[in-house]
Formats: sequence, structure tokens, C-alpha cells
Amino acid sequence: MTMKTQWLVSAKVLALSLVLLGIVYPLVIFVAGRALFPFRAGGSLIKEGNRVLGSDLIAQDFSLPGHFQPRPSACSYDPMSSGGSNLAPTSAKLLEIYGERIRKLRLANPLEEVKVPLELVAASASGLDPHISLGAALWQLPRVARARSLPRERIEALVRESARSPLLGFIGEWRVNVFDLNRRLDRLLPEEEANKNE
Repeated sequence: MTMKTQWLVSAKVLALSLVLLGIVYPLVIFVAGRALFPFRAGGSLIKEGNRVLGSDLIAQDFSLPGHFQPRPSACSYDPMSSGGSNLAPTSAKLLEIYGERIRKLRLANPLEEVKVPLELVAASASGLDPHISLGAALWQLPRVARARSLPRERIEALVRESARSPLLGFIGEWRVNVFDLNRRLDRLLPEEEANKNE
């Protein structure tokens, strides 16, 4: 086989690979994803009428006392700049940030005597993790119940109803999607109205 023939064969293999792996395969995956999982393939967007409220996959900043708070975000919940802080675990700056977050959480949740859950202090690697553990959601219950003037039991029932089980029953832990939970919470009727409707 001559050098020219080898180059020609290599060029054909390269062109075929580019077409198959760069165009055909992604197109098949895109079409299959849209057909089989339209909600997920479309970004898991939550809509109210024609208005997009957010995505089920991306955390949003909830800072009002009557809402559950997500994990902190090193990228200010901006999906265009997703990422962590890149500060080392021994960084004095990181420890200072953690100290300030704990102080703010303690001020906002004075009735909760149990230690602050780590995930409410440390940001996730992406800065956009939409879930917190069931324990971290329950830790915030007293503040949310007080801010909404609702019985703690009523909100706890909503939290437990919103919780998602571990994958296959044993991978991971019980978790709560903060965006979904806060949407359900905003639709929760005040106690008086709920009693009237029963």
C-alpha cells in the first residue's frame, strides 16, 4: 500500500467517523430523547401558562423566611457560570465564608437547636444542585411555619410528601427538590381557608 493510498484510506475513515459520530449519532440521541423523554430533554422547565418559572434541575435562590432555602451557590445560582468556588478545604477564606453562612442560618432559624446541616453551609460542585436532604428540609421547618403562621405538622406533611426516595431504594438518601417544595408551599391554603373547604 502506497503512502497516497494510506492517506486516502485515513481521510475516508476520518470523514466517515465525523459524519457518524458528529452528526448521525447526536441527531439520533436528540430525536430519541425528545420522543421518549420530552420533559427532561426540554430542560425540565416548569411553566405557569406561557411563563417559565424555572427548571426542575436548577436551583434558585429562595431567601424569604417563608420559603425553604437551597444549598448555597458559589455562582449565585447562575446556570451560565455553573461551578464551585475552587477554594481548598483548608482555605481561611472558605472557613470565613462557612462561618458567615452558619451565623446567618442561626439568625434565621433561632428555634432550631440541632447543628446546622453541612449542605446548607457548603455549596455543591455545580452551584446549582436543586435538592437538599430530607433532614436539611426538616431543619428549616420552624422558621417556615412561623413565617407562614401555619402549624408545623401541616408543613412537615407537605415536606415528607414532596420527598423523593433514594435511587433503587438504596443509592443516595431521601431528598427534596427545593423549587418544587416551595411551589407547593405557595399553593398551600391558610389554615382558616383549609378548614372551610373540609
